[in-house]
Amino acid sequence: MSTVSLHGVYKQFGTKSVLDDVSLELSPGETVGLVGRNGSGKTTLFRIIAGLLPPDMGSVTRSRGVRIGYLSQEPDLGATGTLHEVVGEAFADLLELERKLETVSHKMADVAEGPALTELMDKYERVNRRFVAAGGHTFEVRLNEILGGLGFNNADHHLPVASLSGGQRCRAALAKLLLRDADLLLLDEPTNHLDIDAVRWLEKFLDGHRGGAVVISHDRYLLDRVCDRIVEAAHRRLTSYPGGYSNYVQAKEIRLLTEQRRFVKDQAFIEKERAFIAKHISGQRTAEAKGRRTRLERRLGAGEFVTDTTRTEKAARFAFEKTTSDSGIVLRCDDLCMRYGEKVLFTDLTMQVHGGQRFGITGPNGTGKTTLLNIVLGKVEPTGGSFSLDPKCSVGYYAQEETDLDPQQTVVEAVREIRPEFSEERTRSLLGRFLFTGDESLARISTLSGGEQSRVRLARLMLSNPDILVLDEPTNHLDIPSREVLEEALLEFGGTLIVVSHDRYFLDRIVDRLLVIRPENHTVFSGNYSDYIAHLERQNSGDAKRSTAVKKASKRKEKKAAKPKRPSSPYDAMSIEQIEERLMEKESDLAALSERFGDPAVCRDREAAADLQFQVDELRDEITAIDAAWQERADGE
Repeated sequence: MSTVSLHGVYKQFGTKSVLDDVSLELSPGETVGLVGRNGSGKTTLFRIIAGLLPPDMGSVTRSRGVRIGYLSQEPDLGATGTLHEVVGEAFADLLELERKLETVSHKMADVAEGPALTELMDKYERVNRRFVAAGGHTFEVRLNEILGGLGFNNADHHLPVASLSGGQRCRAALAKLLLRDADLLLLDEPTNHLDIDAVRWLEKFLDGHRGGAVVISHDRYLLDRVCDRIVEAAHRRLTSYPGGYSNYVQAKEIRLLTEQRRFVKDQAFIEKERAFIAKHISGQRTAEAKGRRTRLERRLGAGEFVTDTTRTEKAARFAFEKTTSDSGIVLRCDDLCMRYGEKVLFTDLTMQVHGGQRFGITGPNGTGKTTLLNIVLGKVEPTGGSFSLDPKCSVGYYAQEETDLDPQQTVVEAVREIRPEFSEERTRSLLGRFLFTGDESLARISTLSGGEQSRVRLARLMLSNPDILVLDEPTNHLDIPSREVLEEALLEFGGTLIVVSHDRYFLDRIVDRLLVIRPENHTVFSGNYSDYIAHLERQNSGDAKRSTAVKKASKRKEKKAAKPKRPSSPYDAMSIEQIEERLMEKESDLAALSERFGDPAVCRDREAAADLQFQVDELRDEITAIDAAWQERADGE
């Protein structure tokens, strides 16, 4: 049975049709990636599924009792409360049970022995059972796990939400949504404002989420890793493809080729039939011509022929002029250090970049990636070490901050500033390759969206024809088709590329050497991002095997040392008071462990996080066993 079903849904705003006869089935436990250009109806579809927007026509069916969690691109957290309080609202029911327990407990303390006390004790037991069954002993652990995974530390928990940045508010809204344990998650660009570690954490969360999810994202790597199928929104319709993003790209190409071949074949048949009908409709073979016309019209009406091929939407085309570069060292960094006061970004950073190399730089936010670019470009002085950039090489720099465009210039004027010898006609022709058609090339920079301004800046960079391209997050604000065309152009670029990016799919396609900067260290790795992750997983697998072997050996020793006779349960020999004391002790231990999930160092260390999770799981099991023993003892007394 489907979680949500849409059948024959239509939606338009004013005279603009957004969805036209759309049908979609979402199955329990299925993760779906929703892709398509801006304005293709993705967010509208989300709002209809969530029940926030009614369709103009068609039906939306939701399973009885289904809980849908919707994350918009601009979530509203309100203006009051701390981060911990606002995100903790996801546990409103549990917190209410906890307050009831406290109220009953206080009443019990004020009542002497007798029927009133017995009644209160029975009520406390009923409420406590509900509290335990709903995860009352673990919700703080879950809250800390998710806030830590999304990049918040313990100190952040006490920050007022009103003081949070836009990115922090989006991460907080995502944390609150994930804690609600919805049956269907609708995530609209959830990786915006997440660094590379937090995105990897989100992948693992979605992989283990028992419910279903639909994800709108430009992160192709995430779509590849977590999605069971991809649904494309285009031309007011939805088309479904099995598998992740890479499978979708291949399947779509095959479908379009097949459709094109059938279109050619069907058009040839239709033209042939119409020629026969026109020739013989008034001659000796009139009856045959009329019969063919009737059959052709019936088949056309039934939609048996492909009468129009799918229009492939234009994407920005990037092309760099030929450049040359020898294979010598164009950039050298020796023992570079950078700190701001007490904050250390990196120390003893040593690396070399050779001419023609494609050098990627990645890592969590706040580790100094952009600062490193500014150092090698001579914009910032390092606090230690040295560097040298080949003075013979011209450098083209694409900054993450959009400060190099004059907001009063038109798009044409901004491009001609780089190549003044270009005529307006030639410039507008070039801009057409960047999706600026018609009068759009005459628009002022101040009126453009972030993605449109990125395309202008990339056009200017393309025309500067540098020997070394230094790019800081070049795929930000670009949709998937424009990212892919940029990648194709960079693969053809003959010079040296140094690029900072958190786009893992982009890094996989473009770079052949990778610098990973982390708060605790940095690594220069030969290969792309997936090669680096595979290397880490092999290391962690070896460490895990060694750790497992040690644990098994320890357990064998414990079994040998165990007494031959012991009670079936370690709590059989305890009084109910002793069991209560043990339960309180273990709950205190669990609370202490939960605080460690807020430590960024733990969240960034896969092995440490896995070991901590192992301890938490064992402690949860122990608490469950102690609680069961207490309940059994309480029932028997």
